[in-house]
This record gives sequence, C-alpha cells and structure tokens, in this order.
Amino acid sequence: MRIIRYQDPRGQIHYASETIDSQRLLIDGDIFGGFEVTNKPAQVGKLLAPVAPTTLVCIGLNYRRHAEEGNLPAPDFPVVFMKFPAAVQNPGDPIQLPQHLKSGEVDYECELAVVIGKTARNVKRSNALDYVLGYTCANDVSARDWQTKWGGGQWCRGKTFDTFAPLGPCLVLKDEIPDPNKLQIKTILNGSVMQDWNTDDMIFDVPALIEFLTGDTTLLPGTVILTGTPHGIGAARKPPVFLKAGDTISIEIEKIGTLTNPVVG
Repeated sequence: MRIIRYQDPRGQIHYASETIDSQRLLIDGDIFGGFEVTNKPAQVGKLLAPVAPTTLVCIGLNYRRHAEEGNLPAPDFPVVFMKFPAAVQNPGDPIQLPQHLKSGEVDYECELAVVIGKTARNVKRSNALDYVLGYTCANDVSARDWQTKWGGGQWCRGKTFDTFAPLGPCLVLKDEIPDPNKLQIKTILNGSVMQDWNTDDMIFDVPALIEFLTGDTTLLPGTVILTGTPHGIGAARKPPVFLKAGDTISIEIEKIGTLTNPVVG
C-alpha cells in the first residue's frame, strides 16, 4: 500500500491510500495503530511529507563507494547523527539555503528513509523488519562548511537547518518492499543524474541498523531513519557542485517514486 499525508482545502491534515490508477482514498484511523481505507475520495489541497517524525535518526558513511570517494575507511559501527523534526520539508516545497548562519556549500544526499511502525527496543536483526511500517525517499541536505569546519567536530549543525530533510512523496508499506537493500537510488539535479547506485552497497543494511539503533534505546513509532547516501555527492566532485538558488533537486528510489524540491536563497 502507498500512503500519502495531505492537507485538505480547509487546512485539516489526513492520510490517504494512493491506488495503482492514481485514486486517493481517505484513511480512517491511525497509520501507527488500527486504520482502514474508506471509499471516500481524498480532497487533497497540499501534499505533505508522508510522516511527521517523532525523531530523525541519520546514518553517515554507510555506502562503500561513498566512503571510498572520501578516502575514509568503512566504519566498524554505524555513524549516527540527528536532525531536528523541524528540518522536515514537504514534496514540492523549497529547500532554503541558510542566510543567518550563511553557507556556501549546501549539498544533496539521496537516501532511503525507514519509518518505524511500533515501539522498538533491543530488536534482533532476524526480526528487525517486523518493526518497520514502510519506506520513503529522503534528501539529507548538508551544509558542508558547517558540517566540517564550523560545527565543533559534530555533524548536526550542518545537517539540521530548516528544510534540510525533505521526505516523500509517499510512504510505501513494507509488504511492497520485502528487501529494502535491493533498490535503485538516484539524485537528479536540474535534469542531470548526480548519484545512481543501489541500496545493496550499504555497509550496514536496514536490519543491522535497526538492531544497532535499538540497543538499550527505544525508538518510538514515527521514528524516521535516514540510512546514508551513495557516492556522487557534490562535495566530492571536481570541481565541487553545491546547491544554488534556482536549482531543482529530485530524489528517485525504485518502488517508491520521486521527491522533488526547488532551491531558494
């Protein structure tokens, strides 16, 4: 099942099921609990990010080729950082280049996002996917100057400016994606393909990440895990390619769809 989250013309927020023939039917209930798809057409005024995350947990250096392009060794354990929930941006809404804490090195990162569907703690790898509700596309927008030079050795400052976590366009429930580590993933900038790889290159696959992140730690329903990016980031190119006002950036993942956002100053 494909689920969208939207605002109706009166400003109220709902979920709907999106069918193969592009019908959108209103969902009654809680997608993290009991819900059912009604036969009522959804009155979609504005498409929103498919979830409003309780927490955004992010993984760095999780693709082998990406580690190689940065001349970095593969980590022994997942590299974890966080984004604030306010960093989430809707499909079609703009990525805003920071102006108050100005950055001239804002980069893109296509990522598979995992949405946790039920409370998870000390989960074993063998049943880790039982705790997943579904998957969506994410763009881990990153201000490299704040990440590497001015962030005090931590990544969070450069990763969590407002609008730096676009999500969408829909949430695809896990029954449609039995193996999240066999998906093509791309970034397209102004029509040019910048990243084009497969999630099978992850150093720590999705079950391994869930096992690690839930060790002595509770992940609540609605937690979103960004699972890392493949090679081809702008900072690694010669010359570097950073986002600028007027750009259009799209993240495309097999079986999920395309998340597109303009860039503004």
